[in-house]
Amino acid sequence: MPEKVAFITGITGQDGSYLAELLLEKGYAVHGLIRRTSSFGTARLDHLYHDPHEAPRLRLHYGDVTDPQALTNLVLELAPSEIYNLAAQSHVRVSFDQPAYTLATAGAGALHVLEAARLLAQRQPVRFYQASSSEMFGKAAEQPQRETTPLNPQSPYACAKAFAHHQTINYRRSYGLFAVSGILFNHESPRRGETFVTRKITRAATRIKLGLQPKLYLGNLDAERDWGYAKDYVHAMWQMLQQPTPEDYVIATGETHAIRYFLEQAFGLLDLDWQEFVEVDPRYFRPAEVDRLVGDASKARAAFGWQPTTSLPELVRLMVEHDLDLAERELHNAAFVGK
Repeated sequence: MPEKVAFITGITGQDGSYLAELLLEKGYAVHGLIRRTSSFGTARLDHLYHDPHEAPRLRLHYGDVTDPQALTNLVLELAPSEIYNLAAQSHVRVSFDQPAYTLATAGAGALHVLEAARLLAQRQPVRFYQASSSEMFGKAAEQPQRETTPLNPQSPYACAKAFAHHQTINYRRSYGLFAVSGILFNHESPRRGETFVTRKITRAATRIKLGLQPKLYLGNLDAERDWGYAKDYVHAMWQMLQQPTPEDYVIATGETHAIRYFLEQAFGLLDLDWQEFVEVDPRYFRPAEVDRLVGDASKARAAFGWQPTTSLPELVRLMVEHDLDLAERELHNAAFVGK
């Protein structure tokens, strides 16, 4: 049986790295798109390169989803059987500062990957996955949110994702492309970027514990989110592309918690009272806030048996333990330099 080939945009991100691991474990050859920068940004994938079994089946290619011709040339050359579009400027607060760039990557970028997939589909079967977001629901019309909940985006990021989501549906209907969207609610891990609120919390809490920083500044502590473990969620991505027909699915835990709860869990693991160290800074508030998001993943559960395996307290513990190790190394390095 010939080896399956997958192509991942955004492979160096949290989800991309976990997805690459999963696909390599399943015997795929994995190709990833990475941007050319002055420094390497592949830290989340480095362990795969040091694995003599996995490294030969993982290839990275320079490119950008904002360059449609080069992207199409690469997709046609690699001829993957599965395409996962995870690339985007994905920080919601930053999207207010960089709306055009966010639209170019999360919106138009998705369209470029879809078009490349459409052209490839004229030659061979291919399946396309779009990373949609719960942020598209914005000021949600119903609780919880499901696949049929109307979209009401409240940020440039959410608007760009809504555009990409509808284009995925359009390509499925217009061209018969096997194209699906995973409407993923918030998902975290030790690989989450340090500017995202959950990782910002666990990173700061562990540094505060060791005396490396005095305070943590955050925005809206009352925002409620449905948080899951990224490793569980990428498995759902793969499962969606194994179904007999292309459909969109919400992936979520069905539980919602305020940022205050996440603070309590993270600082509590370190025997700290978060209220002594956390201050609200208006600079971190969004111009348009999304107060509450919680998803209903019953469709995915019925279709392919997906369900989360990691509770939020377990997830927080994973992140705190990882970041405590980082903070201890940081403290050791500071002590060594000071000698």
